[in-house]
Amino acid sequence: MDIKDFASLVRGRENEFRELVSRRLPVIAGRLAVDHFREGFRQGGFIDTGLDRWEPAKRLSSAGDGAASNYGTLLSGHNRLFSSIRSMPRAGMAVVRTDCPYARIHNEGGTRVSTVTPKMRRYAWYRYYREAGIRKGSSAGKRGGRTAAPSENPRAMFWKRMALTRKAKLTARIPKRQFIGPSRVLSDNISARIEEEIRKILNL
Repeated sequence: MDIKDFASLVRGRENEFRELVSRRLPVIAGRLAVDHFREGFRQGGFIDTGLDRWEPAKRLSSAGDGAASNYGTLLSGHNRLFSSIRSMPRAGMAVVRTDCPYARIHNEGGTRVSTVTPKMRRYAWYRYYREAGIRKGSSAGKRGGRTAAPSENPRAMFWKRMALTRKAKLTARIPKRQFIGPSRVLSDNISARIEEEIRKILNL
């Protein structure tokens, strides 16, 4: 097949190519992107030319036995950040985004300042009791109507200090853990899929 024959073949499939570019490829590329970025959560880093591993969450190195210790960095029982990554196909393009309010600070890193509220203190006490293994309904070693575990692990003490702090505001450094953005591996996968779809149309 020479160049003229190839050009004629393409012209004969013009409608199929228009459909591919305007409707099908945005869906395909968006799905590939969402799967790619979510795979980074499973591997614990951002996949660009290789895997750029995230700084591990402190809770993973603490002695706590709470449910949070069972999940990887940026993951939780609800997986809100993971699940918030979505694709919005549009004519000729796909927009991949997240509406999670704390997505940007994790993706780019930075400093976060929070006001200490009564609700925050109650939550800190709840987490302290949970991490320390202090439960309701026991008569031995009661502490405020709850039973204290033999020892308080570092994770439990973190929450206790937060509950008792006299500070009006807390400043936290959030390390950069990029999970979304340009990726060489993703670009190569999308290019390969585009070529595959073109070959299907041309029966090559």
